Amino acid sequence: MKAITPDEMIKVLKVASESKRNHAMILLAFRYGMRASEVCGLKLADVDFKNSSITIRRLKGSLTTTAPLYPHAGQPLLSVPKVLKAWLNERPHDGSDYVFTSQKGGKLDRTAFFRVFQSVTERAGLPKEKRHPHCAKHALGFALVSQNVNLSMVKLALGHKSIASTAVYAVPTEEQVGKAVQSAMLSLF
Repeated sequence: MKAITPDEMIKVLKVASESKRNHAMILLAFRYGMRASEVCGLKLADVDFKNSSITIRRLKGSLTTTAPLYPHAGQPLLSVPKVLKAWLNERPHDGSDYVFTSQKGGKLDRTAFFRVFQSVTERAGLPKEKRHPHCAKHALGFALVSQNVNLSMVKLALGHKSIASTAVYAVPTEEQVGKAVQSAMLSLF
């Protein structure tokens, strides 16, 4: 399972920021662990700036979740309210209920988002195996686990119904195991 590292995600967001729409789509995919179809299916009514929240209607049997719209102090590329407001101020008023619209109006198709994601990640220098939008969801899962976030919270952040789906992010690498063993051995003697 390939995940985009935090440093790679910053590179991706810098490239994506050339377009307010692309920046907002990719940031939401990463920050909320959203699938391409979930990003494209986001409706204007799902974003509540007054209460600083976003409702994510997850697919594939996952849970619908409501999460905070947190700004990110010191890192404007990661500030969801700022990035989302910038896009919505520029977004064409075509009568569509969707946050991300196509050039013809109406909901943006997930394949269009897929092409945008591939283009942006390629320009950011990511390897081919990390140029799929689902890598952003994996990036969130691995980032939360690496920060020792409780697996139950990771489950909710990703909208998983089953903890088994979330447990894949907690499988340590050989390098992590080696470091843990070394650290334990040093503390014993």
